[in-house]
Amino acid sequence: MDSKKELWVLLASFVLPIALGTAFFYWNPTAFTGSTVNYGVFVNPIITTEEQDVRFFNNTQGSLQGLWTLTYVTNTCDGACKKTLKDMKTIRILMNENMRRIQRMLLINGPTDIQEAGVLVAHPSAKLSQQLTQFPNNTLFLIDPLGNVMMHYNPQTLIIKRVLKDLKRLFKYSRIG
Repeated sequence: MDSKKELWVLLASFVLPIALGTAFFYWNPTAFTGSTVNYGVFVNPIITTEEQDVRFFNNTQGSLQGLWTLTYVTNTCDGACKKTLKDMKTIRILMNENMRRIQRMLLINGPTDIQEAGVLVAHPSAKLSQQLTQFPNNTLFLIDPLGNVMMHYNPQTLIIKRVLKDLKRLFKYSRIG
């Protein structure tokens, strides 16, 4: 083989896969984004929170920065609320060595007498409450370590194993929190 043919074969072996991959991506865009492996529903667009969006109760010190936060949003804490808080505790314990990367929070609009250890209790700001009204009542949210509400789960059909799989996948690829 002469040097010109070798050059063209070598050039084609590098350029052809990139060209075919790019063409496939643009001709069939749903091949890569058509299905996901997560069980929770992504919040689209992501709701960003500021420090003033969450007002913690007097005896509670906390922050949404630096840790993943499982947040239950409700108006009153009834039996379903207490069950979800227990499920959140179970999820955190089952994360084993990653349990220190997760905190639990009850975001409640009304008065409450919840004094459960390890649960941050707070009121949402009017702005945050308005943004969360697009979701069903009594929803479980996942807030990332930067304070972004990124995923939600329906607590009536909450399956702990599925939330665990989502969290383990997130922690595997996340270096924050």
